[in-house]
Amino acid sequence: MSTRRIPSEEEVLGYMSSLSNWGRWGPEDQLGTLNLITPEKRAQAASLVREGISVTCSRLIVPEMAPDVTSIPPLHYMVNTGETPEGTNESASDFMGLSFHGLTVTHLDSLCHQFWDGRMYNGQPASLINVRDRATVCAVDNAQNGIVTRGVMLDITRVRGVEWLEAGEGVFPEDLEAAEEVQGVRVEEGDALLLRLGWYRRRLKMGPPPAPDRPGLHVASMPWVHERGVSILAADASEDVVPSGYPGNRQPVHKVGQVAMGLWLIDAGNFEELNEVCTRLGRWEFMFSVAPLRFKNATGSPVNPLALF
Repeated sequence: MSTRRIPSEEEVLGYMSSLSNWGRWGPEDQLGTLNLITPEKRAQAASLVREGISVTCSRLIVPEMAPDVTSIPPLHYMVNTGETPEGTNESASDFMGLSFHGLTVTHLDSLCHQFWDGRMYNGQPASLINVRDRATVCAVDNAQNGIVTRGVMLDITRVRGVEWLEAGEGVFPEDLEAAEEVQGVRVEEGDALLLRLGWYRRRLKMGPPPAPDRPGLHVASMPWVHERGVSILAADASEDVVPSGYPGNRQPVHKVGQVAMGLWLIDAGNFEELNEVCTRLGRWEFMFSVAPLRFKNATGSPVNPLALF
């Protein structure tokens, strides 16, 4: 593998200004890069549905305590069941609770999820996210109409010739462009970019990896993401390579992406079934659809993104 250029921590700090979208869509904007998804882009995405195939891009939610479960594990309790005597219950029902930000539940980060120097996207003060009122700006309900756009999956494992990337391996612009060339596709403005690193495949085959180290996008790729006009970034790990290599910034992709660029993120995705369909069809572009739950004043939502061919 050729030597990759790794920006200094000072240069990465400069990305907060050089890659900023603050004010680009007005001082009150809370949609960020979702503004790049135009009606024309949605129509283009819809035109990609030709075979009538729908594929999940979500992991199965399992109530488990595992090394990579970094917060409260998913909770799933039965409220009513069919175990009552003589069938006195006429239905079954559940209670479910999710602390979805983390490494195991597929979720969408809204733009209030990350702060830098006491600010979030578009200069909003972090204090607007509080216990009493919750997320009063840049919350997930700004995406209430859903996200529908052209999706492109770049399979980095295919380029690297491995089953999965190892923890601490970063993805650089050269990798992204090599994947485009191999797959015959190009990421364009307004697209959703899905990165297959094989990390969920590793979990399925090897068991939960020790947290928090993981492969991911290196922050050196963020100027590329900004230049291409990516509207939403998804990965089968959690975006950032960890360790990041920057003592003062453990998650620079999250910080630069969300705070400076207003980039919506999907962490902990699952692209295994998607990879099978893409490989079988020889097609790496599709309609990509995400419908977050309409939580009021929330920092994100568990999601089941869909790729449609």
